[in-house]
Amino acid sequence: MSFVTHTLRFATHLKPWATASLVLALGTLGAAPSAWAQSTDLSACMAELRSAARNGKVSEATWARHTAGLQADFSVIEKLNFQPEFRMPIWDYMSALVDEERVADGKGRLTEHRQALERAEQRFGVDPATVVAVWGVESNFGQTFGKYPLVQALGTLSCHGRRQSYFRGEFFSALRILQAGHIAPERFVGSWAGAFGHTQFMPSTFERLAVDFDGDGRADLMDSSVDALGSTANFLARAGWQSGLPWGIEVKLPAGISLAGEGRRTKRPVADWTARGVRRVDGSALPASLGSVGLLTLAGANGPAFLVTRNFDALYSYNAAESYGLAIAHLSDRLRGAGPFATPWPTDDAGLSRAERRELQGLLVMRGHDIGPIDGMLGDKSREAIRAEQKRLGLDANGRGGQKVLKALRGG
Repeated sequence: MSFVTHTLRFATHLKPWATASLVLALGTLGAAPSAWAQSTDLSACMAELRSAARNGKVSEATWARHTAGLQADFSVIEKLNFQPEFRMPIWDYMSALVDEERVADGKGRLTEHRQALERAEQRFGVDPATVVAVWGVESNFGQTFGKYPLVQALGTLSCHGRRQSYFRGEFFSALRILQAGHIAPERFVGSWAGAFGHTQFMPSTFERLAVDFDGDGRADLMDSSVDALGSTANFLARAGWQSGLPWGIEVKLPAGISLAGEGRRTKRPVADWTARGVRRVDGSALPASLGSVGLLTLAGANGPAFLVTRNFDALYSYNAAESYGLAIAHLSDRLRGAGPFATPWPTDDAGLSRAERRELQGLLVMRGHDIGPIDGMLGDKSREAIRAEQKRLGLDANGRGGQKVLKALRGG
């Protein structure tokens, strides 16, 4: 699947098969029929799942406390079956996720959590900038957790819709987390598919990899940013992160190079890329220390190109999207003081930062459009208003918020 296009949403991420703060296409429409009637009452389903939960080490007391009277929230089934119509170019995706606002916020978090991040690097071998970059992309540094009560959301998904078996495993994990006292029930909220906390772990991932990094006797990704940072470093270390190895480098491709068969997973020795005429983006020689690397070109040969190492694969494993991995990688570089990519994206209508998105929304409101809150998230109402203004201005009425429509609206 190509990740040149994405849906327009920057909230929480879903794992491991879909995304949320950056939601990708979720597959085909049409849920499999449920064994239970489409009723909000989940008691019949819960009664049937009780034995499996008991086998999954969920106690009778925990089950009774958290499932008694549990009601379905069918909005999560709608999201499960949602087939997005609007697709986002990679330059829009990157512009919103890695902007000057997030870079500045991230540098502040690096200073604020310096001691915890240094401890995490010593213990897990993952550098502070990478850990903070994950935090920034996943929840905007703890500002966007998601609003769905996880027991209700995962209980609903365990009884209705597609992938019930998968969600039942996450449901039982969530109940065991509550049973162990890691997170207070009233605080246990997240994305519709179950990801939660500062760095958006699924419950099963929490059980495998969350760590008590602040020493209070419990791992709490909701209210302890220190636990979240340590847990994220542990995740990446377990995913194969190699200390001291960069995620990759931006490169310059020779004219006419064939991209057929090339990709992140097709690793070749640096010497092979050198022989094919690939150089660092500034024209200098490729560093042999990278080892075997794959070529990543999310916008084709005319866009930014990167040779990526096994550390990029570790980032990819966090959310199974190359665009997502590149956002974390680029944000981590920016936090270390690097600038934007040297090669521009192949478009004549560049993407907008979050501040520019909010400015665009404000201009739409000034022109009488009802778009809801000015939050930098260009949803259906914003795109409808953009389309109307594009028609008025004589622009391509595609509903996309880019530099062209922003500049045109600035001028009246």
